[in-house]
Amino acid sequence: MADKAGRTSGTGGDARIQVEDRLFSLVLALLATESGLSKAEILSTVRGYAERYEPSGQNASLERQFERDKDDIRELGIPLETIESPDRPGDNQSLRYRIPKGRYDLPDEVRFTPDELALLGLAAEVWREASLSSDSQRALTKLRALGIEPREAVIGYAPRLRVRDAAFEPLRQALDRRQAVRFRYFKPGEPAPRVRTIEPYAVVLHEGRWHLHGRDRDADGLRTFLLSRIVGPVEQLAGTSFEAPPGDVQDRILAELEALRLRNSADLAVSSGSDAEVRLGKRAYRRDDDRGVISLHYTDGVVLADELAAYGPEVRVLSPAALRAAVRERLETVAAAHRDGGDA
Repeated sequence: MADKAGRTSGTGGDARIQVEDRLFSLVLALLATESGLSKAEILSTVRGYAERYEPSGQNASLERQFERDKDDIRELGIPLETIESPDRPGDNQSLRYRIPKGRYDLPDEVRFTPDELALLGLAAEVWREASLSSDSQRALTKLRALGIEPREAVIGYAPRLRVRDAAFEPLRQALDRRQAVRFRYFKPGEPAPRVRTIEPYAVVLHEGRWHLHGRDRDADGLRTFLLSRIVGPVEQLAGTSFEAPPGDVQDRILAELEALRLRNSADLAVSSGSDAEVRLGKRAYRRDDDRGVISLHYTDGVVLADELAAYGPEVRVLSPAALRAAVRERLETVAAAHRDGGDA
């Protein structure tokens, strides 16, 4: 039996149906009807359900699966409507379901070129692993239901990206549902993680790191958090909906992070031919090869200090002084640990 995580359906000799294929078939069926389909009609005829439908009426597991699939379809932004039978008001068994085609079609001005379709397909392939696998499946389902088939033949090589922050998926779900979350967050300079209750407005990728932006209910203000500093699980708080943020919130927070990055600058002396010179040099906005000095912008001094300390003697911080002290502190901590712990 299939579940929401994308495992396959079917038992015994039945064909095994992928969850995205079942959702695709369900969307097409609901788009094709003006008057809607009853639950019994869906379960007995739509691919992914019909293979396991029992005419005798023992279909409780299929009905639960259909309820989950309805939630998944609505999370895609597809306007699934529920229609009451006029002669049986209030009877849940007589409800009919449909997707009004006029509300689902792409706007007339939106058209995809073949190359754009190829890129959409490639993007879905890129995000196949870890917590984003369900997003890629849902995206492909939505494209196919719109009559769009990415040209897989032109995708000769599909890289894979892995999301390492466990907080990403529950935060994405909370964003979709406009639901507040609670988690423990370790802020540099504080002795221990502190519990935060946040209305999540956006999760954005900047400089290779995921950031959460939202309203901190305890502080009653907007805050931005690094997902890598979230400690433990993210709790989604039921019954805590909030008003949708402005539509430009992602662009705004990315612009703010970029402005912060450009305000911060570090001058680094790097050893010629070292790993530090190669890796950090790619991010330099200015370099003096005669002196072996590069200059780069950065967003978070704590993150940069961790990175620079990992290069050991290959890099020396010339400025700012606070960054130099932070790197020195990390190196001294490592040296002390080796002195005290030996080979343990």
